[in-house]
Amino acid sequence: MLDLATLPPSFLWGVATSAYQIEGAATADGRKPSIWDTFCRVPGAIDNGDTGDVACDHYHRWPEDVALMRRLNLAAYRFSVAWPRVLPDGTGPVNQAGLDFYDRLVDGLLAAGIRPFLTLYHWDLPQALQDRGGWPSRETAYAFGEYAAVVAARLGDRVTDWMTLNEPLCSAWIGHLEGTMAPGERDLTRAVRASHHLLLGHGLATAAIRANAARPPAVGVVCNLSPIEPLSDGEADRAAAVRADGHTNRWWLDPLFGRGYPADMIETYRVALPVEPGDLESIAAPLDFFGLNYYFRQVVTADPDGPAPFARQVPVPAAVETAMGWESHAAGLEQLILRLAEEYGVRSIYVTENGSAWHDEVTPAGDIEDKERTEYLEQHLAACGAAAAKGAPIHGYFAWSLLDNFEWAYGYDKRFGLVHVDYPTQRRTIKISGHRYAELIAEHRQLAASRTVG
Repeated sequence: MLDLATLPPSFLWGVATSAYQIEGAATADGRKPSIWDTFCRVPGAIDNGDTGDVACDHYHRWPEDVALMRRLNLAAYRFSVAWPRVLPDGTGPVNQAGLDFYDRLVDGLLAAGIRPFLTLYHWDLPQALQDRGGWPSRETAYAFGEYAAVVAARLGDRVTDWMTLNEPLCSAWIGHLEGTMAPGERDLTRAVRASHHLLLGHGLATAAIRANAARPPAVGVVCNLSPIEPLSDGEADRAAAVRADGHTNRWWLDPLFGRGYPADMIETYRVALPVEPGDLESIAAPLDFFGLNYYFRQVVTADPDGPAPFARQVPVPAAVETAMGWESHAAGLEQLILRLAEEYGVRSIYVTENGSAWHDEVTPAGDIEDKERTEYLEQHLAACGAAAAKGAPIHGYFAWSLLDNFEWAYGYDKRFGLVHVDYPTQRRTIKISGHRYAELIAEHRQLAASRTVG
């Protein structure tokens, strides 16, 4: 049961999006292709052959979307900058027209009283950099630092909240090992190399932001984490759960928090890490906050004949599953928040993504009565409150997502938005979940104000 009193009075309420999923305008004003533009042209890679060419046309409709944010009572908006819009070739000449778009967006958000949270990388690597080796190449990490400096120099006089990477797990493991996300590779060696250079890029970008932003920045990174449980109490399944935890969680958290790469996973992957002197120190630069993305737990069984980490996720009997086939398990969010605080000593945590896709239906009156999404929201906010009540430093929540959008390899069939998008007309309609979210925000503000007065 959600009790808003369990959330801190300063709790920050927001929503999240990403550039490729909503902006569209794929060739406008000097933007060049990203790896996702390329991957969308691979036959069979994306459901229905969908692309992000138009998406939600946010590039042209952003004032309407900022107005929607105000209607939802939002205090913060997490968005990403499209690297190929700013540096179309990955490095070199800056595309001022691309930066101008984000300049306008930031000014529009601030004028609306909405705090911008800027993510530098949400998977849309410039194709020009992929052609030169992509994330398996160390040069891409250096290029990311250059890009971070450019954006921080332009927007760092107004933006104070920065995130370097979004979900490096997806970029490395799903993009380079499983092959179902861009760039669509299936090569463990390249995946491990990519993982290190993503984290190195984070470290270099962190330094670049702090060196170039005009206002003192708060810098964090965003990881998608999952609680891991063994299918059985057997030794093989318990060992598989440890490996799955290493693959999903510890491989990212340990180096970010100064522990280096976990030795058991180095042994599992059996790939030489391209670590050079100073890399681990750069990766472990102190964070101002940690961004947690949470969607599901993993129950795993040993899979010795499968790919690394030789653990296979299995369905949970009788689980409530979203349209993605993901279990709705709010208790896992509380568990992860507490783990970050207790095991890694994280002092400031934002839930930077949490949401659910359902089979939304539009009523004859034009309403979207998404009861399941509304319940999901309340359950996961209650988990944040439960963690806060136990002393965890949970400071805000960003619902995924503001809008229905291009859901990567699933195309447009999967809808996560608090706002429904009719793609042929681009008409936006706030769903019942969106209205409920706005109510919760208003109620929490009223409660926080009464505490202050009291």
